[in-house]
Formats: sequence, structure tokens, C-alpha cells
Amino acid sequence: MNVSTVEKPATAGAVPPGTASAARDTPQTAPDAPRAGTRRRTLPVSGKRPGPVAVTLLFSLGWVFMYADRNILSPVMSVIQDQWGLNKGQLGLMSTVFFITYALMQIPTGYLADRIGRVKVVVAGYVLFGIGTILSGFAPGFMVFLLMRAFTGIGEGTFYSPVYGISSSYISDKWRGVSAALINSGMAVGISLGFIGSGYFTFTLGLPWHVSFLIFGAATLVVAFLINYYLAPIDTEHKAQAAAAAEAGTDAPVAPASNNALFTRNHILTYVLIFCSLYGFFSMLTWLPTYLQQARGVAPAQTGIIASLVPWASIPGAILLSMWARRLRNTRPLIVVLSVLGGLCQILVPMTGNYSLMIAGLVVYGLVGKLALDPILIAFLAENTPRSMYSTAYGYFNFAGMLSSIFAPYITGALADATGALEAGFYLSAVLLLIGAVAFCFTKPAGVTPAPAAAPALQPAN
Repeated sequence: MNVSTVEKPATAGAVPPGTASAARDTPQTAPDAPRAGTRRRTLPVSGKRPGPVAVTLLFSLGWVFMYADRNILSPVMSVIQDQWGLNKGQLGLMSTVFFITYALMQIPTGYLADRIGRVKVVVAGYVLFGIGTILSGFAPGFMVFLLMRAFTGIGEGTFYSPVYGISSSYISDKWRGVSAALINSGMAVGISLGFIGSGYFTFTLGLPWHVSFLIFGAATLVVAFLINYYLAPIDTEHKAQAAAAAEAGTDAPVAPASNNALFTRNHILTYVLIFCSLYGFFSMLTWLPTYLQQARGVAPAQTGIIASLVPWASIPGAILLSMWARRLRNTRPLIVVLSVLGGLCQILVPMTGNYSLMIAGLVVYGLVGKLALDPILIAFLAENTPRSMYSTAYGYFNFAGMLSSIFAPYITGALADATGALEAGFYLSAVLLLIGAVAFCFTKPAGVTPAPAAAPALQPAN
């Protein structure tokens, strides 16, 4: 992956880098007009600059516990239902309140991250949701549990837009989609870890369901420390770039990019598609273990393993499809085809009475569904967005997607209560995804002419 590199000025007697005097004595040449053989130093005076591999791995690890913490609930919903005497609508509400606060954080988080520091926002939120997960494990009843899940959603809501704002600026255009796929692979691992870990602790070891929340919450706080320790220099570097541009007089404000740039036809139809895609994904994610237990007669200890087929299949699917997509000049047909295939799989899983076909439908959905589609949509959105507005754009993007997650768990549960079966919710998910695929056909070829930025984001090396 190509990322920006910074070279020492090629002058005799240059002060060694990494010292305060080196930062002071570096000639104040404009970054876009360096002297021959030199490039303006903009790295922080202390701290090690993380490479693209570190950025990708740590953000992928971040997704592992983001998804593990939210999915430890699904395997034990039947236990909680019996313990607290809840109906399916109330079970769906436990996920819905989480996603309400998660979705509401998306847009303000994008603005905040672009202004005060993306890594700072990520770390603060990570600490909050680790604490929220632990407190969920101590909840004595349904109402307190709902409050703790809402608190956890606030913390998790700070992750998405800063992470893809950093990676889209830090990784070269050529590798942006592949990097997003590798980062997204943490979602798949986290889903499986949450499903299998929660099922193992509760059904195999016979421990109370609360234990999973305590263990995963504590691990989340460790990951928050690692992200802060290794990636904090990114925020310092962005500040140094802005200061260098100001000193050199290169930040004479051209009008800041307008929010209208985030509501073009391509943006709006991308937001529509991610809404439709995530509706089905979160409906399945929330209810698949319960569906397998109650409708298919699968033993509770095995539901986590079967449900994990979706995320595990998505890892090779997302990486291979993203590598293919980066060779395409136009990814729009690929996006439409993947959306249609995902919708058909959501019909096949509840419709077929054949167990093997159901498993095949889950695997294919993993290969082409939400987790495989996301990296291609992220790259498509970046191609249509000014670089200085990446975090804000991804805030709107994820807000649109997460709106569906507010409704999907509750509506699926309410439909199950009304019809006596969970299948109706899966069919609704499929119809929405097919509608999103048709809508996306009306996008235009990607492309944006970004307004000149005051402090350019990290530029790919030559």
C-alpha cells in the first residue's frame, strides 16, 4: 500500500530528525513547492509514525470488539427472554435502543473528528462502549439493560466515520478498497467471536449470560489503549500539516467545501443502498440464532457456529471482490449485481426446507452481502467526495445505514409476534435490498473535483 513518506532535506549539516531544533530549523518552504531534492517535514517531533499495516490491523482489531460486544447478546436472547419474561418485540428493542444512539452519533462524530482529531474521537468512544458493555453485564432488569445498551451505542457510534476518514486519507487511492476490506474483516471475526464466545460461556460452560459482557467489555478497554498508543501520532501529524501550511501562507481560504457536495445524486443513492443493505444484515444478525433454534431446531450451542458462516465467508469475499473492483474503471454494475445476489440469498434462507440449501444460502450471502459490499461502496463514496470531507461523508453514509438497524430488529420481532414466524422479516429485508439495487442503477460514473484544501491530507508517495 502506498502511503506518504517524508524525507529529510538534502542539505549538508542537517539537524537529525526527531529533535525540537530540527522542527524549528526546517526551511519554511511551501509543501507544494519544495526545493529540489527536498520535501517539507510535517511529522510530529515525537512519537513513531504508524505505517499502513499498523493502521489497517488496529482498525480491524477495533471492529473485532465493536461487533463482538454487540453480538454477544444474540445467542443469549432466549435465556434473557425466559429470565425477564419478555416477548419478541421487547427482545428486538434491546438491539433497537443500541442502534438509535449509535446512529445519532454518526453525523456529529464526523464533524467532530474532522476538527479536533480523528484518533482522539475513536479512542474516547472506545472507552465509553467498553464501560457500557461491562455495565450491561451488571444490569438487574430489562429497563436498566436498555439504558446500558443505549450508553454502549453512544460509544460505538464514534468509530465508523473517523476510521474510514483516516484510512481513506492515509492509504493510496489504488489500495483504498482493499484496505477497507481488510479493516472490515474485523467485523466478520467480531461477529463470530461474539456468537461463539457468548454461546460457549453460557451454554457449554453453563455460566450466567452476564459473564460474556464482563469479559468482552474488559478486552475492549485493552484495545482502546492499543489504538491510542500506536495511532495517536496521526492526529499530531495532521495538526503539523495544517500549521506548516499556515506558516507558509498556503492556506489562504478558498471557500470551504459545502455540505451540498455530500448530497449529490451519487451520494443520496449510495445512502439509500446502504440503508437497504444494512436493514437485512442487522435483521439477520439479530434474529438468525433465534431462528435457527426455534424454526430449524438447531441446538443452542451450535447456532453461533452456523450463524458465523456468514461473517467467515465474507472475509475472502470482501478481499477478493475489492481487489477485483480496484481494476474496474466503473464499479457500479458490480455493486448492483452483489446487491441482487444478496437479496436472493435472503429469500432462499427462510424459503427452502432443505438444510443444506439453507447453509449454502448463508455462505453465499456472506460472500456477496453487506460485509463484502461495504468496502466497494466506501471506495465509491470516496471517489465522489472532496478529501477534506471524508469523515463527514462517512458519517452521513453510516447514519443512513444505521437508521435501518434501528428499525430492523424491532420490526422483525414484531412481525414474528404478529405472524407467528420469523420468515416474514427476512422476506421484507430481501425486498428492500432489491429496491436499493434498482435505485443504485441511476447513479452516474464516479468522480469529483475536490476544492483546494487548506491542509492537504496525506499524499501518496511517488
